[in-house]
Amino acid sequence: MALDGTVISCMAWELNHALAGGKINKIAQPEKDELMLTIKNNRKQYRLLVSASASLPLVYLTDQNKTGPMTAPNFCMLLRKHIGSGRILRIWQPGMERILNMEIEHLNELGDICRKLLIIELMGKHSNIIFCQEDGMILDSIKHVSAQVSSVREVLPGRMYFIPETQHKYDPQTITEEEFFSSVCQKPMPLSKAIYTTLTGISPLIAEELCHRSNLESDQSANSFQEIEQIHLFHTLKRMMEDLETHAFTPNIVYDGKVPLEYAAFLLTQYQDMHTETYDTMSEVLERYYAEKNTITRIRQKSSDLRRIVQTALDRSRKKYDLQKRQLKDTEKRDKFRIYGELLNTYGYEAVPGSRELSAVNYYTGETVKIPLDPTLTAQENAKKYFDRYGKLKRTYEALEHLIKETKEEIQHLESISTALDIALNEEDLVQVKEELTQYGYIRRKYTGKRVKITSKPFHYLSSDGYDIYVGKNNYQNEELTFKFATGNDWWFHAKAAPGSHVIVKAGQGLPPDRTFEEAARLAAWYSSHRGADKVEVDYVEKKQVKKVNGGKPGFVIYHTNYSMVIDSDISGIRQVKEK
Repeated sequence: MALDGTVISCMAWELNHALAGGKINKIAQPEKDELMLTIKNNRKQYRLLVSASASLPLVYLTDQNKTGPMTAPNFCMLLRKHIGSGRILRIWQPGMERILNMEIEHLNELGDICRKLLIIELMGKHSNIIFCQEDGMILDSIKHVSAQVSSVREVLPGRMYFIPETQHKYDPQTITEEEFFSSVCQKPMPLSKAIYTTLTGISPLIAEELCHRSNLESDQSANSFQEIEQIHLFHTLKRMMEDLETHAFTPNIVYDGKVPLEYAAFLLTQYQDMHTETYDTMSEVLERYYAEKNTITRIRQKSSDLRRIVQTALDRSRKKYDLQKRQLKDTEKRDKFRIYGELLNTYGYEAVPGSRELSAVNYYTGETVKIPLDPTLTAQENAKKYFDRYGKLKRTYEALEHLIKETKEEIQHLESISTALDIALNEEDLVQVKEELTQYGYIRRKYTGKRVKITSKPFHYLSSDGYDIYVGKNNYQNEELTFKFATGNDWWFHAKAAPGSHVIVKAGQGLPPDRTFEEAARLAAWYSSHRGADKVEVDYVEKKQVKKVNGGKPGFVIYHTNYSMVIDSDISGIRQVKEK
């Protein structure tokens, strides 16, 4: 989700608490639309990252340093000249706008005390960082906006700064009950949309949350609710605004399994069935959320070529499989031709020369059948013709059975590689997948004289009862885990009839408790093509019962006398041991 007014309010309180009274020590501009301020306050050093990126505007405190270029850009030089040693007086949010104002005190060339404003606008593609005089006159901005770019407001040196009002919205902190009823509750649109299009700083996520807390359907028309429901919704909004005014924030991230889904300054009751992690500061939330999101996005981009190769091969194999199945269906009449030939050999003497059919009793079923004949051929020649057709279809059937088995195995192999690409978290995880695609001819090998370096390792988890659980990330790791790493008494888990990871529980000397079995099964469900499903059937068996398929692809196994359980794929409570 984007930064909204509630998150900005939390961030304003957090930054004001940490930085007010602090001295600006360093100013850097690592990117063309990004600032890094180093501030010393209360014997501590803080780094404030401010980004006016159109795609990802952000502001948060971080421990990570970002250095600027050797030659500082003009905007950075201007800030250094004016506020390079300035003192931050306060940081605040005007209303519920997605704006942070930083008031800074400094000495000018004459030694007089002056004040400046650093205004951080976090408004998507309109984001900007604007440096102003105390009276609001713009000195400069990290992005210049001329009249040709915007007819609403110019952002140029010498112009006066103001917050543009492109559409009238109410401040949710000051809106009255009458205004709420006449504006939000009278709109002929879904309730959640009526909320976020009418109130400043309320995002679609928070609008949905308000509806959920009020037990109202968010997609029902706003003007269809009864007065008692409207009153309940208004008071729910006011309670949230009271929490905002008293700084009763609970910065949190909602996870869908291991994937960060949403973040907010308040707990999101609409996601109460998902795992939520709370943090001390909104800075931690923003840094972690976007770091994890960026990791997922980056690995998706890096794996896009591999995904395209796998998908193309899958589409081709599935089409071939469908064609082969149709051809196999055509061979089902082969036995009919054999019976025709046998009956003609038996009863052919009854056939009248030149006749087009012969009625005969099928001695396999006792039924009378009519056998079509070629009138230009004798009964024996017609029998030979049917036997030839039978032989051809039989050979086709035998060949197709083998080809269909090969094609099905190829589809399963490619689906397992596709699942491995979904599991991959970094570039190292992609190396083995690419090597497998190369080994099986989907990618042409480039001979560089260098051996492929494999650094990726299986996931390592620790169960609630202290048992080590290992999860393969791809077919090669599955093969190694099952047949080289695991011992006979260890337990092996896999999602039933679905591509996915081999999961190994190191049993030691005794039988692991039920809770460990359930956690291992959840891992097998999550790291499979059924990821995210509420009910997944998982097979589990002692490792000694698992056998490798002769001549099979890596990671493909057979097993018997297994147990099964149906379980969800939520792994949020299982502790992962980080790779060293």
